[in-house]
Amino acid sequence: MATNEIFSSHFTREAEQTTRSTTSCPECREDIIAANHETRCRECGLIVGEDYLDYGPEWFNSPENSSQRRTGTPLTAGRHDRGLSTEIGWQRDGRGNALPGRKRSQLNRLRREHRRSQWRTKRERNLGYGLGEVRRIVSALELPDSLCEQACLLFRRAQKEDLCQGRSLEGVAAASVYAVCRCNGLGRTLEEISQLATCSRSDLECAYSAMNTELEVPTTVPRPQNFLPRLATTLEVPDKIRHRALELATLAEDAGITSGRRPRGFAATCLYRASREFGYGLSQQEVADSANTSTATIRAHRDCLLEVLEDQK
Repeated sequence: MATNEIFSSHFTREAEQTTRSTTSCPECREDIIAANHETRCRECGLIVGEDYLDYGPEWFNSPENSSQRRTGTPLTAGRHDRGLSTEIGWQRDGRGNALPGRKRSQLNRLRREHRRSQWRTKRERNLGYGLGEVRRIVSALELPDSLCEQACLLFRRAQKEDLCQGRSLEGVAAASVYAVCRCNGLGRTLEEISQLATCSRSDLECAYSAMNTELEVPTTVPRPQNFLPRLATTLEVPDKIRHRALELATLAEDAGITSGRRPRGFAATCLYRASREFGYGLSQQEVADSANTSTATIRAHRDCLLEVLEDQK
């Protein structure tokens, strides 16, 4: 949900509240205008004012019970308690001052007791640990917060359907992230996620297979187009080669030659072919290493792509 749907703020320029009669520039005496969240001179560009005060209400509408709440942030699915837990500081107080040694020792004891009292049941403890793994993997993959929320909700569904029993919690957490990437058409492979997860690839595949079957996750078929941006960034190719590779991938998909082939390897082949057309000079070994495939695969996909291009001519 967008932030502006929850918080309704009304910002007003402090300069307009105090000096409304000021309509000319103090330097050149020309007219001033209000644009782009600032008040500036039309002639010389002098910024007259840019301060804002929020004169809106201190409450915001809660989307769950339609009540006007005065404090707290919106609830999140990334925490086992929906984000309502208490956090105890470490070495500084609320004003940023350093705490003495005796106070730090007291906070350490309070933090330990608070951590022990967080989990009411073993199921809730497993939920907190699993959601922490989901957030860690999402952060390592540099995915947006919206995908993190989706992955956490998927993990909650998996635990509710008892899919975590007999399986690794780390595997279910990694499988939730991989399933969300598949649903949103992101080019994230099992190899990338298994390297970041604290479980084996077999545990990840087992958990993903169970979630895909029991939860009926609406995953999409991987396409070469989904892997092109990441490979192009890794190889540092120009935009014209990236656009041409996208055209080749779309042409190959329409011809039906991408079916049954690894999309990541075919995307690398499209980049290799596009670089040859523009004389960029990418070698087969560089492209194969970036896609974690072999040069024989690149040459095989290249021959199929050349046949399609010949038929188009």
